[in-house]
Amino acid sequence: MTERYLGSGAIPRDESSPTGPVPAHLPERLAITLWDFSWYTQAGPGEPYADLDAAVVDAAELGYNAVRICAAPLLLFGGLGLDDLAGALEIEGLGASPAGGFFGQRTRWYDTPGGFTIDLRARLLALFDAAERHGIVIILASWEYQQSPAFAAEPEWFETIDAIPLDARYRVLADAWDRMIGWLTTHGHRDRIALVELHNEVDFSILPDLADGGAAQVERLRTRHPDLVVTASYGKPPHLAMHRVPDGLGAAQFHVYSYGVLDELQSLLDIRAEGSEGFPNAALRSMLRPDAPTPEAYGRAADWKYRATVVTDQMIYGYDWIDETAWDAWLFDHYAPYEQVMRREIASRTIAIAAWARWKNIPAVVGEGWVGYTPLHGTFEESGIGRALAEHGIDTAIAHGVWGVVLCSNAAPHHPMWQQREWQRTMTARILAASAAAREPV
Repeated sequence: MTERYLGSGAIPRDESSPTGPVPAHLPERLAITLWDFSWYTQAGPGEPYADLDAAVVDAAELGYNAVRICAAPLLLFGGLGLDDLAGALEIEGLGASPAGGFFGQRTRWYDTPGGFTIDLRARLLALFDAAERHGIVIILASWEYQQSPAFAAEPEWFETIDAIPLDARYRVLADAWDRMIGWLTTHGHRDRIALVELHNEVDFSILPDLADGGAAQVERLRTRHPDLVVTASYGKPPHLAMHRVPDGLGAAQFHVYSYGVLDELQSLLDIRAEGSEGFPNAALRSMLRPDAPTPEAYGRAADWKYRATVVTDQMIYGYDWIDETAWDAWLFDHYAPYEQVMRREIASRTIAIAAWARWKNIPAVVGEGWVGYTPLHGTFEESGIGRALAEHGIDTAIAHGVWGVVLCSNAAPHHPMWQQREWQRTMTARILAASAAAREPV
């Protein structure tokens, strides 16, 4: 019996080859751990990044070969008169609460007690030195128009960059990166740079649309440094209309989150809004810890800190005082109807990113994913369900030629998921073992 011909669309296509070329000195695949700004905001005594070399050794031991960070280019190389501040940056976090403890104490990424001072330029060089010793490459990004300055004790960093006119911010960022790249080159670390991102998640930062000057600045930086991969990242690229992404990017470093059941819970609790009448609502009150103070008793961080970050006071209160057991139980109980749509969404978004990158002949990277924002001690994404979703995303990325992929946004030293050691080793090995046939040098 002969096989029926069902049209060209029924013929399988192998798309596991790289979506686009990368510099020959860089790894064929990147297994990424997301250190964001936490590598300097959680660097006090006894904190995850107190010993920077030990943190790099630990990442390498788990099989990672790439670390993605906020390198604070505007603070360090922006030419904005912040050199003295960068040399003695006092880290405070969101500050102390009148109810005791500190704001963000159980909020993921914001659990920064502060109380120490760092020379951030010296620390950046120390990170690159450690990365060279242990075979790690660095993805450089900036979170400065999203949240990094909010962790400083004083508003100078934020107020200085906020004073830059909106239409000049991409240009100032590009100039800062140009100077930082030159500095790293002078120190012998140019080959450690895996990727330079003009800014993290430009669509969720205090920046214009990337098409309004940002892409042109990426192109200018690429022209000045043609041996490097230079781009900007999206938090939620237009997966259904990728033609809207402007030309000029050197990589498709886009993020893949499928909130699904998590979004349903967040909407129910009204936990990510601000200025909601009657906050906390009845649903949130029913899930708070027994010792939760009222929002009035808990207080708010300094006003400038909320202007310097994308989080809201309702988020900080809600994530600090939610009963994580109740939170997790709700997600587990309501997950089943969302499972298939979340899996499809993760796969389809990853495939869309890879297909766009292949069209543009540039490398694709998934630098963040997969489920979304949870309380620090919530375990949904760390559970078997969450890990299965992450594995689905990783496998899809590998099958479609994605160059670099994060295991999970929560797989980093400052998150509890870092303790899931064997799972991380298994996943990093899977990524690095993926074939990179037909890889071409730049």
